[in-house]
Amino acid sequence: MLVRRLSEAPVLEVHRLRARILMDAGELGSRNLSANWIEVPAGASEELRSDEEAEQIYIVVSGSGTLSATGDAQTVAVGDLVLIPPSTDHSIVNDGDGDFALVAVHSPAVAADELYSRRLAAQASGYDDEYDDDYE
Repeated sequence: MLVRRLSEAPVLEVHRLRARILMDAGELGSRNLSANWIEVPAGASEELRSDEEAEQIYIVVSGSGTLSATGDAQTVAVGDLVLIPPSTDHSIVNDGDGDFALVAVHSPAVAADELYSRRLAAQASGYDDEYDDDYE
């Protein structure tokens, strides 16, 4: 058994999103899964691109918010699980006042660098203000 503590997970901060990489692609001996703990602050929205090959599940671990996929928006709360099929555009919105956190699991595994590369590139190139307007 292998354990990665949340407190030891690498953190990526992209605009207002905080992703804790619980298990990146190929880590801890996993061949088929990757997992991230995603924190979305109150009032923030986060557009996420679809992945052509990976199924994705979100499990809400704190708070509540809205997940949308292909025009279907659902309010979700602690304990809810959402399945996102491959090639499905989806987004997350924390439309409440409190914390909203989810665990995201991909199969097959998707590397965190690939998952967040578009956002990290925009942040690194200094286009934060323009980029924020599109996604918040």
